Amino acid sequence: MTEQVAGQIGRAHHVIYDCPDPEALAAFYARLLGLPITFRSPDFVVVSRDEQTSGFGFQLAPDHRPPAWPDPARPQQVHLDVMVDDPAVADERVRALGARPLGAGSGVYADPAGHPFCLIARPASAPPISR
Repeated sequence: MTEQVAGQIGRAHHVIYDCPDPEALAAFYARLLGLPITFRSPDFVVVSRDEQTSGFGFQLAPDHRPPAWPDPARPQQVHLDVMVDDPAVADERVRALGARPLGAGSGVYADPAGHPFCLIARPASAPPISR
C-alpha cells in the first residue's frame, strides 16, 4: 500500500507525449525501456510494466510540432532521462531504433517524433540494467 501524503490530491499515472503516430512512438519507447505495450486504441497507446502500473502514454496530436532543443521558442515539452549501463553501446542501440542525436557528444537524443531524451550513465550505486 502506498503511503498517503498530507494534502495529496492524486497520484502519478502516465507521462503523456503528444505525437503524430502513437503506435510507432509507443513501439520505440517499449523497445528503449524494455516495457510492454499494455493498452492500445486508435489515438492512445500506453507503455508500462503491466496494466496496473503507471507508465507512458502516447496521444494522437495530428498538428504536433516537435521541440527544437535547445531553442526556447520550441521548448522540449517533455524530457526523459534514461539510465544505461554503457552510453556508447546505448547510443548505437537507440539510433538503430530511430533516435537521432541532438548535438555531438551531448547525450541528448530526439525520439522519432522529435521529443528530447537523455542517456545517463548508471551510477555505481544503482544495480546493473543489463541482465
